[in-house]
Amino acid sequence: MCTSLVYRDAAGKAYFGRTLELTSDLPYQLAYCPAGQFFSSHLEGHAPLDYESRHAFLAVTMPGRMPTREAPLGLSDFKVLEGLNDQGLTFSLLSYPAAGGPQQAVAATQAVLSASDLGSWALGRFASVGEVKAALQAQPVLLEALTLLGGVESPFHYVVHDVGGASLVIEFNKGEMSLYDNPVGVMTNGPEFPWHLTNLDNYTFLTNVDASSATFGSYRAVQPDSGIATVGLPSSSTSVGRFVRAAYYAQFTEKAATPDMAVLTLAHVMNAFDRPRGVSVARADADGGHLEVAGLPGPESKGPATEYTCWTNLSDLERRRFHLRTYRSLNYASFDLDGLSSVGAPLILPLDRLDSLSGDATDLLKQAKRT
Repeated sequence: MCTSLVYRDAAGKAYFGRTLELTSDLPYQLAYCPAGQFFSSHLEGHAPLDYESRHAFLAVTMPGRMPTREAPLGLSDFKVLEGLNDQGLTFSLLSYPAAGGPQQAVAATQAVLSASDLGSWALGRFASVGEVKAALQAQPVLLEALTLLGGVESPFHYVVHDVGGASLVIEFNKGEMSLYDNPVGVMTNGPEFPWHLTNLDNYTFLTNVDASSATFGSYRAVQPDSGIATVGLPSSSTSVGRFVRAAYYAQFTEKAATPDMAVLTLAHVMNAFDRPRGVSVARADADGGHLEVAGLPGPESKGPATEYTCWTNLSDLERRRFHLRTYRSLNYASFDLDGLSSVGAPLILPLDRLDSLSGDATDLLKQAKRT
């Protein structure tokens, strides 16, 4: 479903990349939110949590409900899937179907944050992983039944990274929230995050040094080319296999000498997790854990379900640049958060406007719809 990782350049600066895979292309919206915007998080049976953004952020979002003539979509209806704020903090949502379950008891009079609003809350209010972690220890967060996903309870877990390279996993396992410091800066999907770390113990033999020759008896075996070092990596596209591969690429990929080269290097790394349509398909009677959105069938819905990389994001945390590539593009469209600082109103741009775009698209976003 999704792969995320932190890559560091030769100076130790952090860059973040992630892919998002689903079986259909949804109505993603690129949203810019300046500081000073008001949000409200609602959960039935609890007081709403109102909050104001202190930091501007740019995010790939998804409408949390279908609009009607009487109730058009507002800023709080756009739920953050991936984002970067003006302090170099990132937020990412990744699929985790086991999240639902009995939840903590919270007094009806206490304002709670819906997990669906974690993105705008974290990006809009905090500058570092440490701030997010401290705030979550005091702020109740509950899962929400999502109508667009057939009523399942927010089947996701979340990762937060900051400009210093710190990484946090926010996970709801059977409804109970846990906060994990992430020492490898990598995340995929299920099982739970501690399981992935334990599984890495099975890969202590990994190295990027090719052992291209060996002797067996009197026979000297020699590889015809380079690359044998990767033979021990999992080959499947499962979340377990991708976690190990992501940790390997983040660890061993050459550390770029400049920020521009670091972004290009990260783009090459994320290509290793790009999935074209049809590489694997699910039978109609199979339970593959695919997320389907009610009321939003697309042309891809015909035939067997096949997950593919709907979009890929690269975030330059220190320079606050956000790069996006859709499935229908070979190149990335880039956005400069500093270049948006003069914009005083939220902007919404359908992500499909980026198809086939390349290079700086900041001005295109400035011309987008105000909300």
